[in-house]
Amino acid sequence: MFSFKPPRRRTARTVAVGALVAASCVTVLAGSAGAIVNGADSTESYPFMAVIPASAPDQGLRDGNCGASLIDQQWVLTAAHCVKVEGLKLDGIVRVGSDHRKSGGTVRKIDRTFVHPGYANGDDKAANKNDIALIRLDRPVAQQPIKIAEQAGPPGTPTRLLGFGTTVDTGFKFPARLRELNTRRGAESECAPGYADRTRLCTISTVPKAMACFGDSGGPQIQRGRNGRWELIGVTSGPGAPNVPCSQGPGLYTNVPVYAGWIDKTMKTNSVAPTAAKGSDLAETGTNDNTPAVVGVAAALIAAGGGTALAVRRRKTRNAR
Repeated sequence: MFSFKPPRRRTARTVAVGALVAASCVTVLAGSAGAIVNGADSTESYPFMAVIPASAPDQGLRDGNCGASLIDQQWVLTAAHCVKVEGLKLDGIVRVGSDHRKSGGTVRKIDRTFVHPGYANGDDKAANKNDIALIRLDRPVAQQPIKIAEQAGPPGTPTRLLGFGTTVDTGFKFPARLRELNTRRGAESECAPGYADRTRLCTISTVPKAMACFGDSGGPQIQRGRNGRWELIGVTSGPGAPNVPCSQGPGLYTNVPVYAGWIDKTMKTNSVAPTAAKGSDLAETGTNDNTPAVVGVAAALIAAGGGTALAVRRRKTRNAR
């Protein structure tokens, strides 16, 4: 869940949920819990679940990922540290609606990315701020998007985490199949001082020694709505305490309902049909905060439950507008 630093073979639950995959992604990996360490194979279909392949070659990670949630036929929501972090390279695609990491579902190119203008990575020293980003796909998909909840339930509310992150605390061991973990909404006091607040949800596992980890960053935390259907309340951002292994928890999640206004405005303002970058097999990516587009870089494998993301040298290119 947090931005994790790729394990230098030391316990990395570094700050930054966004870096789950970022274990493959230094800065991006903050907060992932490791393909959900001690989670279980998915028990049902989650058509809104998405995975963003990524790598961090300089850190020895060549086959990582971040998670994401389909919230509109042409948009997925993820962690900012999965798309704006140094040291992580995105493959340029998103796989939607599959319970397998490398097959099935629908694959689309990344057309453009929009990072929250107030995003700040905690860099292993604090929680990430405004760790949320939108990715516009080059074409719509047929899968059913998940609804954003009106608000996260109060502390004690049953929730569930989903991810393809690493299943071990100190290394990269990504599962072929989607994993899930039953959790509950925690009180702010159950995370380290200064970590959880109105914009960041403290998350507690109901299973011993389990939490999101590297590669889970950006993935969803969901709760049941009044109609019994799953609703989105959180984005894996990083660990809920400094210097602890993913499995020790707690986890920290960006409180999605708080950002509903920004999400809605961003999608409506940028709903124009995407244009692929000329001379490239991949779509061009950029941000909506007047920063240069970042092609193939970015991001952040967020590890659920983990720490900071890897820093990758960003290649600047013209604004994708």
